[in-house]
Amino acid sequence: MATPQPRATLKYQTGGIEQVLQFLKRTRSELRELRMVRVWQDRLQVFDVNQDFFEIQGLGYQDTEVVTALDVVAAAYKREQIHEEVQQEYKEFKTGRRYPWAADRVM
Repeated sequence: MATPQPRATLKYQTGGIEQVLQFLKRTRSELRELRMVRVWQDRLQVFDVNQDFFEIQGLGYQDTEVVTALDVVAAAYKREQIHEEVQQEYKEFKTGRRYPWAADRVM
């Protein structure tokens, strides 16, 4: 069985978060509904419901800018733990986090 290839790839350079945001916005229309994100030490992969994905190489969970990328794809993760080392190859998060209805209502 062949290793799946990303539909699109971006090589991240430190400080280039604007390029990442433009890449995510542009490639988002090529995928179906987003399902999950895998964050490795050296790359980030965004998957849709059909297991198609795109990849950002050079942006891993130890980078501070990864928080911005995860927020853009609405990943459900804990900000205080995102940069911690793990024993697994990657960290996996579901996407589709939603803002709770009436969370800002004052009673």
